[in-house]
Amino acid sequence: MKLRREAGLFFVGGVIGFIVDAGVVQALVGLAGWNAYLARVLSFLLAATATWWWNSRYTFAHRASGRPLYQEWLHWMGLMTAGALINYAAYAVMLISFPALQRWPAVAVLVGSVVAALVNFSTARGVLFKGSKSSA
Repeated sequence: MKLRREAGLFFVGGVIGFIVDAGVVQALVGLAGWNAYLARVLSFLLAATATWWWNSRYTFAHRASGRPLYQEWLHWMGLMTAGALINYAAYAVMLISFPALQRWPAVAVLVGSVVAALVNFSTARGVLFKGSKSSA
């Protein structure tokens, strides 16, 4: 599959992940009174799971990870750690730099998500989903 199509589908998965991430963090902070930093940990785990599902089913459907689903998910989460650290660092910088975002952490989530997207795409495509389904 062409790189452009994969990148486009990965972007759609990223939008899905952003909606989950921002929605959960905003709900936990705004409705449940959670700390914005702690809420982000749970929201990110849920968002990363949603993006794994989308990307394994659509973006990289023609590629094989060569692993059972639970191992593929664990590997995905492990690989997304680099992106997650970049994502979380940008998120924290935004919250520190703009104190008003403590009440609107979804904006900081967007910044972190955009910054980490390239790292996440590269590791997903180049490491986890690198084989062809026909050779699996």
